[in-house]
Amino acid sequence: MLLNLLTSFSTFIHSHLLSLLIWLPILGAVLAVAVNGDEYPQRARWVALVTSLVSLALCIPLYLGFDPHLSSMQFQENVSWISAYRVNYALGVDGISLPLILLTIFTTLLVVLAAWKSIKLRVAQYMAAFLVMQGMMIGTFAATDSILFYVFWEALLIPMYLSIGVWGSANRSYASIKFFIYTFLGSVLMLIGLLYLGLKSGIPDFTIAHFYPLKLTMTEQLWIFFAFLIAFAVKIPMWPFHTWLPDAHTEAPAGGSVVLAALMLKLGGYGFLRFSLPIVPDACRYLDVFMITLSLIAIVYIGIVALAQVDMKRLIAYSSIAHMGFVVLGSFMLFEIIKHSHNTLMAYMSLEGAMVQMISHAFSSGAMFLAVGMLAHRFHTRLIKDYGGLALRMPVLASFFMLFAMSNVGLPGTSGFVGEFMILLSAMQGSFWITFIAATTLILSAAYTLTLYKRVFFGEITNPKLAQSEDIHGFEKTVFILLSVAIIFLGVYPAPLLTLMHASMDSIFHLSLQSKL
Repeated sequence: MLLNLLTSFSTFIHSHLLSLLIWLPILGAVLAVAVNGDEYPQRARWVALVTSLVSLALCIPLYLGFDPHLSSMQFQENVSWISAYRVNYALGVDGISLPLILLTIFTTLLVVLAAWKSIKLRVAQYMAAFLVMQGMMIGTFAATDSILFYVFWEALLIPMYLSIGVWGSANRSYASIKFFIYTFLGSVLMLIGLLYLGLKSGIPDFTIAHFYPLKLTMTEQLWIFFAFLIAFAVKIPMWPFHTWLPDAHTEAPAGGSVVLAALMLKLGGYGFLRFSLPIVPDACRYLDVFMITLSLIAIVYIGIVALAQVDMKRLIAYSSIAHMGFVVLGSFMLFEIIKHSHNTLMAYMSLEGAMVQMISHAFSSGAMFLAVGMLAHRFHTRLIKDYGGLALRMPVLASFFMLFAMSNVGLPGTSGFVGEFMILLSAMQGSFWITFIAATTLILSAAYTLTLYKRVFFGEITNPKLAQSEDIHGFEKTVFILLSVAIIFLGVYPAPLLTLMHASMDSIFHLSLQSKL
């Protein structure tokens, strides 16, 4: 009897694993508030931590049960939602969405640990906001119905808006409203594009995979391409849609900055891979130079802008925009590689490099935002000029920050090197000059990152507050150890990540090269 119950329970877990990963953190958010977390904040902290750890434990059967040799969706769930229009609660994962789901759960755990002592205002609501954010993010990556995808995509804005507006710094109201308006309005055209595609076949069906074989004229593809582009360009963000990000990062609490850098920016890159390239491949091929140009502007111009920053969080925010430019470059460089060298292997490497860059950027940029957030919490300033000689008082933090800085620069052996190397190596088969311009990021990122490190950690201590500071300890050290392991592991041995995504990326690659005209 007990064996049958355990078998039934195991089958239920396996059949509804994705739903559990989506709704468990939302349930945890409700519990964090319900346990009287305002009066007893420690209860809310433990509810959030236990929820994050259980979510992480559920990743084990998700990862072990995933077959990397299949390009099709796995762990699928499909329940009718709006039956009149064939809109379904449909979930599934492949080699593209699975790494991003694992990254989401890992990042949320770090945010909960990092906020253990630093957040004292409305602790229960803070933890609840980030748990809801985790659930919505996983729903976005796991949705296989485009309307469900859009619902999760938009719902995600609410907890992030609150995290900036409630727990942000002095100019938080402006930053949160700007963030919401940019990201919300940018998605309206995407909804129109999704509705058009769903009605295209004559029978309403909004399953994303059913959009791939649709025959579309070039005019239709161009309109749909730009409808998607606005939404995804705002999320990445691409130049010139990037202006909301530095403000949001600067005013957001440390956890908000980490989620923005490590997760929300990845939604734009995920959108290009899941929607733009396989649904409107001819438009992508026609406009590839346009997209590459925008990515190069982000890499070079935004990198120069980062050099001029006096605020640590703004510098890292602009650095994120520059590094995410590589994701766009890798996603669209494949057409130039095929055109000039017919080297399909290198074209495929470019596309896969974009995915690796998304994951690697999450670790390095997220780690730097956490470190800067801890400094801002301790010393109540983000200005670079207010620091100096911090390595004398905080040698452990200085050591961790050096590793994170080296990953941000793209030092071999760190996660920051792998994706950029794959993209630059493959881009050489398409255009020397594009590769040359993109490679300037190696110089620019080294310039602004090492300058930041030098001015903050080296030299004499001139600020009396720094002379009395304590080094990181407890959960803060635990967070940085976990991030350091991830950065070094991915930098030295990226094979598990690459193996996970090979089959799915190969499917997207071939769909991108098929004409629909």
